[in-house]
This record gives sequence, structure tokens and C-alpha cells, in this order.
Amino acid sequence: MKFAIISAGEGSRLAQEGVQLPKPLVQLNGMAMIDRLIHIFAKNGAEEVVVIINNEVALTKEHLSKLEKTSEVPLRVIVKTTPSSMHSFYELSRYLKDDRFCLTTVDTIFREEEFSRFIDAFKAFEGDGMMAVTDYIDDEKPLYIGTDEDRNITGFYDTLQPDTRYISGGIYCLSPNSIVTLEKCMAQGMSRMRNFQRQLVADGLQLKAYPFSKILDVDHAGDIVKAEAFLNGQD
Repeated sequence: MKFAIISAGEGSRLAQEGVQLPKPLVQLNGMAMIDRLIHIFAKNGAEEVVVIINNEVALTKEHLSKLEKTSEVPLRVIVKTTPSSMHSFYELSRYLKDDRFCLTTVDTIFREEEFSRFIDAFKAFEGDGMMAVTDYIDDEKPLYIGTDEDRNITGFYDTLQPDTRYISGGIYCLSPNSIVTLEKCMAQGMSRMRNFQRQLVADGLQLKAYPFSKILDVDHAGDIVKAEAFLNGQD
């Protein structure tokens, strides 16, 4: 199973708030966020980790160039500036078509033990995809997820609906069938990951929600402190 990281943003909001390092290199408890993800993926049996970074930040390119030589798991780095996360996913997708995979963004913060159980559940799942969800909402524009009583995903919504107990945690375990949907979305000029997810449902793919207790994103300087406290069990 392969793992993939979207790390192509510049972290402009963090920079505006005084954070000196580019987002992938922001330290949480002494480890760069991108290093932390790669290490966790290696512990969960990654055959390869595919990463996309933009072409604008020299520090990130230098860091990943060194990491390619020393990583504990085979690492493939794509350097390309893209207009959106979905475009970044499309660039990654050519390396993900041959097997089931896990995709997330570099600033997604979760508990390792929950992530391991999530990966084990996906490996045993015969459907097309499993999405990490949480009922903890700390997101400026949450994506609400509709589910039935068996946590099969029935829809993705921008606003709260009667069947939306959860929001998206931004960690996607998917089969190669999802790449067909992605290519359709790109051909239609879509650019948002939430529209891709809606298209997965429209295309009839079987998707299951997997609950996490909490998932955080690091978008602002204050999020770094919150993320470290969460990982240290102090939340």
C-alpha cells in the first residue's frame, strides 16, 4: 500500500503570523510535520511515500532532497506548483493507480494509534474508500459528511444536515477506482477536493466513514501550540 502527501501550499497565513519556516518544516515536538507523517506511514507498512511540494520554497526542496536519500521508506518527491489541492492530487495520482493508497495533507494532525487502526480497517475493507471523520469541529469551512446507520457515506455538504454527525478529517484511503473519478473531475474543470468527494458518491463508489476522536489542521500560528498539546495528551 502506498501513502501520499499533499504539501504544495506555501503556508502564507503562517508566514503572515510570524512563523519563519515553510509549513512542511514547521516543528511539532521537535520534528518537522512532513518528517512526522513519513515516519508514521513507514510504521504502518508503506511501500512508498509520494509527496508533492511546490517549486517556490527553496528550504522545502532542499529538505526533501536530503530526505529522499535518508528516508526509512522509499520516497518519491514531485516538485510542481499547482493551483489547488485537487490539482496536487492529480499530479500524485499517476503513481497511485496500481494499488490502494492513503492520501492526506502535510498539516493533518492525528493520534498515531487511531491512524494505525484506521489503516488496518481499510486493509480489511472491500469497498472503494474509507474517510477519516471526526465530530470535533475546529475548521473554518468544515465539510460535513452524511452517513447511514452503518457509517456508509451518503453525501458531502457545506452546511449541517440532519444526517451529518461528522466532518471530514482530511485523510482519505482510496482504491484505484477513485482515480477514474478524479480524472473525470479534472476534465470537467473542478478544482476543490470536496467536489471530487461528491463525485465519488455520484459515481456510486462504496465509501465508509471511520471516526477519529479528534483531527487538527495547522493553518495558523496558534494551531502549532494546540497541535503539540494534543499530541502530548494535554488537550
